Amino acid sequence: MRALLIPLAFAGLCQAAQAGDISSAYTDLDWKKECVTYAQSEEGDGDWASLACAGYRGYPVLIGYDDARESVYYGFPSDDMTAVWESFSGLNTAGPKVEWRIETNGDKAVPFAVIHRREISNPEDENKPTEVLVVAKVAQPEEHEGCTVGLVLATGNPQANDQARKLADEKAKGFACGKDKREVIGNVPDFGRVDN
Repeated sequence: MRALLIPLAFAGLCQAAQAGDISSAYTDLDWKKECVTYAQSEEGDGDWASLACAGYRGYPVLIGYDDARESVYYGFPSDDMTAVWESFSGLNTAGPKVEWRIETNGDKAVPFAVIHRREISNPEDENKPTEVLVVAKVAQPEEHEGCTVGLVLATGNPQANDQARKLADEKAKGFACGKDKREVIGNVPDFGRVDN
């Protein structure tokens, strides 16, 4: 019986390895050091800018800034980088760290999701912004499909990081942007998507 269990256990390990190991890697997001502004408002034309920033191993982070609100896109966009705007309705800013969820198969490591903390202004107390973890699908070079998969309230939620990782790992790869409904955990501020 013992001789039979060893090959079965080994087969189970091989299947798990084939499915891919999931881990995290972290990158910094610093507008001044890591980003290039490729479009910007002229004087008297409002307050907006489009930036391309360094991400994980060649995967870019694109930021659309408009009137103190940010739309962030992770990975490789289609030809029209401004096709989708996703952001909170309140004034908001992206945090300085991006967590990339990476699936490794052999020597191939592919980032399939990110978890990124955002601060959203609180109309009731401007000194206490609401923090939300945004879980997003990373756009791949061949598919160009990236979007927000879910939102996890981080303020007052000690389980937020674990909840966000679970959401990323279970939903991001198969998520259909613009069709599937994103998952929301907690009472997060208003968030919307606009397809231009």
